[in-house]
Amino acid sequence: MANDISFTIDGVEVAAAPGQTIIEAAEAAGIYIPRLCHKPGLEPFGGCRVCTVKSNGRPCSACTQPVAPGMVVENDTEELRALRRDLVELLFVEGNHFCMFCEKSGHCELQALAYRFGIAAPRFDYTWPARQVDMSHPDILVDHNRCILCGRCVRTSRQVDGKNVFQFVGRGHEKRLAVNAEADLGATDAAVTDAAVGACPVGALLKKRIGFATPVGRRPYDERPIGTDIETAAARKE
Repeated sequence: MANDISFTIDGVEVAAAPGQTIIEAAEAAGIYIPRLCHKPGLEPFGGCRVCTVKSNGRPCSACTQPVAPGMVVENDTEELRALRRDLVELLFVEGNHFCMFCEKSGHCELQALAYRFGIAAPRFDYTWPARQVDMSHPDILVDHNRCILCGRCVRTSRQVDGKNVFQFVGRGHEKRLAVNAEADLGATDAAVTDAAVGACPVGALLKKRIGFATPVGRRPYDERPIGTDIETAAARKE
């Protein structure tokens, strides 16, 4: 297209439409940039920083940085891979993630990134925070032990469901996910059909009474690494 913007990612020339972010243009070109807080259709958040790339030598989040003509983007370098491994490991040790018991195993994007990055066990000390599990809703549970504060449920509830069920409260290490009610989730207008429930990339938001309907071993990330769908889609086009 005449209005396309041309730039490079790891030396590969990529065409992007005006207004696209790096991560959107990369995905359209079949280049996977790891991410957790990013979800197509939601406003960019730039919270997890797993999608950090270098644009013209400067670090930035690929989900918030618009493309520009002639931009030189680095994505798959050892420096950036090491940064992403550190970020993923920190998310594990800052929460209480027990993958072998979690219903989200095989569907979990955090777990899948750990596998893709070759993380067998975090190198950092676990903090073992004391966090609650909210079972008050008849159809949905909130396990704060697994929440990574990605904001996907917050943005989806507001932008897609039009409900504003979830929000963040607190700052720094006291920041946590809260609900728009004086009590807990059961006192909100959240519904099991809300898109926000399915937006969670980990096991923090789960639907009740459907646990292990798909057996472990037959789940998406049991069969192929996360990001494979983006990479193989480009190969099919070729």
